[in-house]
Amino acid sequence: MNERSWNDAASEALAQRFHDVEENVKVIRERLAEAAIRSGRAPEDVTLMAVTKTVPVEVINHALSLGIDYMGENRVQELNGKYDALDKDGRHIHLIGHLQTNKVRQVVGKVEMIQSVDSERVAAAIAARSRELELVTDVLVEVNIGREANKSGVLPEAAQELICQISELDGINVQGLMAIPPADCEITQTRRYFEEIYKLFIDIGSKKTHNSSYTMKCLSMGMSSDYAEAVLEGATMVRVGTALFGRRIYQ
Repeated sequence: MNERSWNDAASEALAQRFHDVEENVKVIRERLAEAAIRSGRAPEDVTLMAVTKTVPVEVINHALSLGIDYMGENRVQELNGKYDALDKDGRHIHLIGHLQTNKVRQVVGKVEMIQSVDSERVAAAIAARSRELELVTDVLVEVNIGREANKSGVLPEAAQELICQISELDGINVQGLMAIPPADCEITQTRRYFEEIYKLFIDIGSKKTHNSSYTMKCLSMGMSSDYAEAVLEGATMVRVGTALFGRRIYQ
């Protein structure tokens, strides 16, 4: 294949991928709206986040042009590699993957929210870097709802204490919880995990006093295979990657 033919084929593949994303967005929004209404809320009460792990920048920007204003990256290195080329105007960029303290300086100031805080040490590093930049970074506390040994996140019974500790740090603003149920569950079991994290979310919010500096306004749960069920169980944000962009292509 000569260079011109290769370029034509690449352009056709990109156009097809744009079309697929457009169709996927329609399906996802319809399912989200239906689930929101069934849960007693308006469709606009649930935020759709595009999970952009391995997705090329031009495809991400096309999704953003369709009205998806939230995007989440899993890895700091990948986020930094895409950052300058992203259509960031009016968008909300979150880090949703595990964050090591030695990567904090590379991401604070670039993202609006870090959804994966699971220790006082990480929170303190985020807060310190935020103060250096004279800004406040929103965070969610990640809860290991399935109590999986190989997964990050604080155990459910420790979430309240961690939130109380880190919410006193200048430079961060605790906004709620994030959770990922075990991947190998039947959907009925997954819904039980969603129900459990929602109860924790409500319980922590109910214990907030006028002196507390945290809020419980964001419950980030639900991904490509279970986002509708997550909304039925109270999610305010769902993180959708494969159902939006198609199967991930690892380089």
